Amino acid sequence: MKKPVILLTLSLAALAIPVRVDAEIVFTSREGWSVDGDPATESAPADLMRRAEEQEASGQLSGALGNYKTLVKRYPVSVLAGKAQRHVGLILEGAGEYDEAYDAYATYLTKYPKGEDFESVVESMFKIAKLFLEGEKKKILGIKLASSMERAQQMFDGIVKRAPFSKYAPLAQFHAGQAYEKMGKDTDAIMAYSAVVSKYPGDDIADDALYQIGYVRLRQYQMGSYDQGGAQKAREAFEDFINRYPESEKVAQAQENLKSLQGGSTKGVMEVAKFYDKTKQYKAAVIYYNDVIKAAPDSPEASLAKTRIEELRTKFGEDALKAGPERAETGERAAARRKLQAKVDTVSRPDYVGPPVSLPTPDEVAPGRPKLRSSPISPVPAVEPDLPKTEGGTTPAPASEEPAAPKTNQ
Repeated sequence: MKKPVILLTLSLAALAIPVRVDAEIVFTSREGWSVDGDPATESAPADLMRRAEEQEASGQLSGALGNYKTLVKRYPVSVLAGKAQRHVGLILEGAGEYDEAYDAYATYLTKYPKGEDFESVVESMFKIAKLFLEGEKKKILGIKLASSMERAQQMFDGIVKRAPFSKYAPLAQFHAGQAYEKMGKDTDAIMAYSAVVSKYPGDDIADDALYQIGYVRLRQYQMGSYDQGGAQKAREAFEDFINRYPESEKVAQAQENLKSLQGGSTKGVMEVAKFYDKTKQYKAAVIYYNDVIKAAPDSPEASLAKTRIEELRTKFGEDALKAGPERAETGERAAARRKLQAKVDTVSRPDYVGPPVSLPTPDEVAPGRPKLRSSPISPVPAVEPDLPKTEGGTTPAPASEEPAAPKTNQ
């Protein structure tokens, strides 16, 4: 009969003991995330923040860092969590741990995009990315080993991704292009600069980005591609830049670059004309001299080309210099011409290093024709010319017969 009484007594005692119930994190469409429950739990983030700030102020950075991280981990939806996350980045940045600091700031942008410190965090990320662009070395196992342009590019891209409407986004996009340039990734650099122009056309950095597109293409053309298509793209970029930003301080330089592109192309064609002239292939020489005149009629090269054409006409006559039907190019002749042109282009490159290259043999140029004198070519600065096209779309082969001198009455 006593057993039920004992049980009742125990039950009442149990009810009398205070039980700690953890606060519940809830979400409502009106208030968003909030902590619902024990007031003691709601005060915990404030206690951690106060303790961390005191430690940071007194130089106890390790303890402060630990408490800031604890606050963010245990109370991620607290109104103090964003502030704590920013302080994690500040302490790491102050200690020279730039990689980790950047990641801490990136976490802030991801978790607290409406935080009051958003712009200042983006600014800190941008400054760290600039350090890497300027040669800051990446740490591996705590030791700074080598600079990392790839890391710089990733940092700038991260800013654009997480804060596309920040005032630093256009600059970050531009500097991502610079990082690609330093890595030798010209195609990616052009894409990055193009993104600046398309996404932020009204920003002050947009004109620099468009100029840089032309500059990268110009450098590609000068340093090895020798592709007339590339030269044309460079010209288009500089012309677009001048038309869109006529007040830019870089307009004068863009105009000089356009002249160098035009001059380089014309000089290249002129060198080919002189080569055929020297080897007595006068029909081919006249074709290329005319190309020089058409490309740049007011240039010094065009003046020389006109003079030489008149000399050849006087010596051989107009009809002897006309390109006839025999200039239709077969596959064999086309291959021979390309081989000849390749050798001319090789030694003409400004960065060519090596022994003189001999011209193709007479049989390689035109099988069965009288042999031409073979001699070394001295390297000359030139660029690959645009070869003339026939109506059928093929490239005519160089004439290999010297036109006969006109007969005169004795």
